[in-house]
Amino acid sequence: MTASTASTNPSSRPALTKLSEDELAFQEAVRSFAEAEIKPHVTAMDEKAEMKSEVVKKLFEMGLMGIETPEQWGGAGSTFTMACLAVEEIARIDGSVSVLLDVQNTLVTNAILKWATTAQKEKYLPKMASEWVGAYALSESSSGSDAFALKLKAENKGDHFLLNGNKLWITNAKEASLFIVFANIDSSKGYKGITAFLVEKGTPGFQVGKKEDKLGIRASSTCELLFENCKIPTSQVLGEVGKGYKIAIETLNEGRIGIGAQMLGIAQGAYEATRAYIQSREQFGKAIGQFQGVQFQLAEMRTSLEAARLMVYNAARLKDSGEDFIESAAMAKLFASRAAEKITSLAIDLFGGNGFTKEYPVEKFWRDAKIGQIYEGTSNMQLQTIAKMELS
Repeated sequence: MTASTASTNPSSRPALTKLSEDELAFQEAVRSFAEAEIKPHVTAMDEKAEMKSEVVKKLFEMGLMGIETPEQWGGAGSTFTMACLAVEEIARIDGSVSVLLDVQNTLVTNAILKWATTAQKEKYLPKMASEWVGAYALSESSSGSDAFALKLKAENKGDHFLLNGNKLWITNAKEASLFIVFANIDSSKGYKGITAFLVEKGTPGFQVGKKEDKLGIRASSTCELLFENCKIPTSQVLGEVGKGYKIAIETLNEGRIGIGAQMLGIAQGAYEATRAYIQSREQFGKAIGQFQGVQFQLAEMRTSLEAARLMVYNAARLKDSGEDFIESAAMAKLFASRAAEKITSLAIDLFGGNGFTKEYPVEKFWRDAKIGQIYEGTSNMQLQTIAKMELS
């Protein structure tokens, strides 16, 4: 890439949100890791639409795939805020790797920590912290925003269930060894029939189907899942039978903060690239950053970025402290995803014709940012959540 980014030291930029010394040290370590171990592969992974296995391996070696997992099961025993910091810093380099990390920590591992039996935790958490990637399988062709219109059927056979149907748009599907799969055991009960299952890769009757060819986060695998008389023992039910809807709602509320962190990182990467570029690109005999019109646009980017950061960090802090964070999570995802699209689009504008080419980084940041307003709850769904809470 022709345009360099600004300093890689997080403390070199003004921070409106106070982090502890441990958090700052962790943030800097993850940023250095992303620069050294992920950045060299970003272009190739995007072009091939494929995640390099060595990058995933490095995430495990760095201890980033089990951030909240207690030390007794091989994790770091850290906080949700730390997980969000990691997602943000990885996204600053690559949105695809960051969403793999995000789904692992804020969705799959979080759900297991909260809902799994002791036996299930002992079985899966050490693997999730050391070698297994997780996937969260909720969406179907008929259930996007209407998340509970599930048609994947789970037939109760006493000591096991038979799963039949399919899932769509499942992140991490190609890399995953463990899937949290939501199915309906009784469609007449509506959402009260939904049950969550822990399904391992290689289970007979289960296979990963077509991989989507996407606009952005191209290295992140998004695939169809196929189930045909897939036999799942009752011991693999996550939580209670018929209570899958509760697991889905509570986990997604947390996951939205993670997506907000991803959008924050993407926006940060675009902002840093733009700030460096406008100080080196000359027109009319001087750097374009000396023109007031350009300065004002950079100021708009910076303001939106910091507002998003405050909202995301606040939501993460509320979650860690055990306080009600649902409305804050919806606001953080809504605002951060909009800010990311705005900031990455302005970045292309300020790069001019260069911004429209793949030689420079900002077109990829823009492509990666768009998904933030779609997955883990569209912007309209976040607005609906906020409005309901304000009027309740």
